[in-house]
Amino acid sequence: MTVRPYPRRLASALTALAVCGGLAVTADAAQAAPRQVVPYSHLVPAPVTASQSGATFTLGPAARISAAGAAAEVGQYLASVLRPATGYPLPVDSRSSHAAGITLLLSGAGPELGDEGYRLEVTGNGVTLRANKPAGLFSGVQTLRQLFPASIDSGKRQRGPWQVQGGTISDAPRFAYRGAMLDVARHFFGVDAVKRYIDQLARYKVNTLHLHLTDDQGWRIAINSWPKLATYGGSTQVGGGKGGYYTQAQYRDLVAYAQSRFITVIPEMDMPGHTNAALASYAELNCNGVAPPLYTGTEVGFSSLCTGKDITYKFLDEVIGELAALTPGPYIHIGGDEAHSTTDADYKPFIARVQQIVAAHGKKALGWHDISKAALQPGTVGQFWGTGPTDANVQAAAAKGTHYVLSPANLAYLDMKYDASTKLGQNWAGYIEVRDSYNWNPGGYLTGVNASQVDGVEAPLWTETITSTADIDYMVFPRVAAIAELGWSPASTHNWDQFKVRLGSQAPRWKAQGVNYYASPQVPWAS
Repeated sequence: MTVRPYPRRLASALTALAVCGGLAVTADAAQAAPRQVVPYSHLVPAPVTASQSGATFTLGPAARISAAGAAAEVGQYLASVLRPATGYPLPVDSRSSHAAGITLLLSGAGPELGDEGYRLEVTGNGVTLRANKPAGLFSGVQTLRQLFPASIDSGKRQRGPWQVQGGTISDAPRFAYRGAMLDVARHFFGVDAVKRYIDQLARYKVNTLHLHLTDDQGWRIAINSWPKLATYGGSTQVGGGKGGYYTQAQYRDLVAYAQSRFITVIPEMDMPGHTNAALASYAELNCNGVAPPLYTGTEVGFSSLCTGKDITYKFLDEVIGELAALTPGPYIHIGGDEAHSTTDADYKPFIARVQQIVAAHGKKALGWHDISKAALQPGTVGQFWGTGPTDANVQAAAAKGTHYVLSPANLAYLDMKYDASTKLGQNWAGYIEVRDSYNWNPGGYLTGVNASQVDGVEAPLWTETITSTADIDYMVFPRVAAIAELGWSPASTHNWDQFKVRLGSQAPRWKAQGVNYYASPQVPWAS
């Protein structure tokens, strides 16, 4: 039995909940070769508390999923991910009182679990998952999936038995913001590639996808009021490839797909630097009225919007307005980093004005921590990407109440090489092995920033050297699982020696999913 203690506040509130449902073991399952059940000690992220029992539940071909009302969508999702490997029909029953193999309930979880927490109980007769909101059920479903044998993740029918270790898990996230960023500006990735990434992130309870949509090398979202941004500014990428962009219908589809996985999309329009694609598309955005050529290199800091022109703010108002209308999430990311060609005298009032534009369209601004040197509005969030924990501007902004999402480049950047032999990626922030990405505490990292002002963590993937989904896999896995655990699990569970074993147990799942992961020598990978 594995037992993890509750945090003190949670322990007093969590209570035992009734288990409902049942399912008989079929002859096929009984005759199949025995398979060791997955212990709770293999889960990633680590749950707040987990207690195993001696029981084992077996999912058979007559199984049903009971999910009524608002739980039905999550029930349908669960059925869809279990059907390929099991070959079972797994009908979703809307009658919540119906005895079933797996029951999803939006009751009895307790307010202390919040909107994303869940309580999972497994007996020999069935599985009961309780939460306060559908997002919590979805989180619990990801845990349940990891408790099935790894072959459950195959896209083709596999042999059972499909057994789950009995016990109880009560779980809720440490941070509200648990993100990953995909740079589609340096190299463009189409809708299917992004959806694949969304599904991978959802497995580890990541709830935010930050899309870096614009940069010097490409503009990746159609803007009706400024059409050349996409058709011309999006026509190339690093190295001179053909580039690409999302139509507004495609972007809406991505946002809706992410929402179905309880992931919020945050679009980034980087400014005032990193804007060559826009400047090349419209000459009037340049101070001299001359459009520069399209850019396919990787140097940074040379471009800037003309902060003194009225047309610049008309442009920003119309682009941000269209992005805001397409994006139901609360944030528009305004970039703000590496604006080396913009003086502080121009930069500070520019950031102040952009925040007002964002607010006028009903959103809050999020920007790289460089914006901390400007006056920040209440609700504006900084994203820290530095390589050390101390920054005077960040401290000053935090003293005035600004919150931060943490993405320190030397710990959380997924495009940094693992070591000197890594063929992809960069090393300007250092090499980041898996242990490096895991062994830090977001709540206590930034000097002068209280833990209560840390909204969460994000793992960015910049794509100067990344050109395929296999490249994404290799640089993201296994490190994204480490960052995801830092975002979800209590600080008290963070232990590298335990985590590396849990992480190693994910390898058969990644193989079943076709994930091209990096087999770090620091991790004892399961076969």
